[in-house]
Amino acid sequence: MASKVVTQDGRDPDYVKGAFARIADNYVLANHVLSAGTDILWRRKVGRMVAGFHPMRVLDVATGTGDLALEIQRHCPDAEVLGADFCEEMLRYARERGLRDLIKADALELPFEDESFDVATVGFGLRNMANWEGGLREMSRVVRAGGLVLVLDFSVPQGILRRPYTFYLTRILPMIGGAITGEPEAYEYLAESIDRFPSGEDMLELFSGAGLLKPEWIPLSAGIASIYKGQVPVSQS
Repeated sequence: MASKVVTQDGRDPDYVKGAFARIADNYVLANHVLSAGTDILWRRKVGRMVAGFHPMRVLDVATGTGDLALEIQRHCPDAEVLGADFCEEMLRYARERGLRDLIKADALELPFEDESFDVATVGFGLRNMANWEGGLREMSRVVRAGGLVLVLDFSVPQGILRRPYTFYLTRILPMIGGAITGEPEAYEYLAESIDRFPSGEDMLELFSGAGLLKPEWIPLSAGIASIYKGQVPVSQS
């Protein structure tokens, strides 16, 4: 019998899909409340970075309700911005919010040919994949040689902020997220996934392991979130 597929934090992907389906109605509101609106600024920074690359085709993987893809769409009005996600409920909200191009797809098995895009992004979704390096490799596969792979996600700050942030993550975030969505267990999972997710230099090693060149780490808001980017090799043979 084949072994059951689980995410790298031990969760069944069906659980992850179900969790996001259950919180889809209030996901955007919960994100803004839990970050005090700072997540909007983080996505704007990503949008500016992508626009500076002057892409014609952008893929936003694990797009969810489309927040990051919509920001990129605003910054790159002449580009085709495609959002992909495996949760139909999330895609429905992305569509209602004005994301023009959407497709239901598993981030680890993207239905695109090699080198189909100039840039691939993922915002707060890589840590929910069953294989982090595999997700990066698949994003790299569909991006053209010399193109950009960019990740925006939560990270755990170091130094004096680590203890209070961990307390907020494990105690306060599930309580507030649960109150907004009615699904505290989903936010307990999110807190656990953030705590286990590699950040900083560990994430740069994942980028290198996935074959991405010039990996760069950009901490945001004292390190509670980070942007990571890497370049697809000119020769992928």
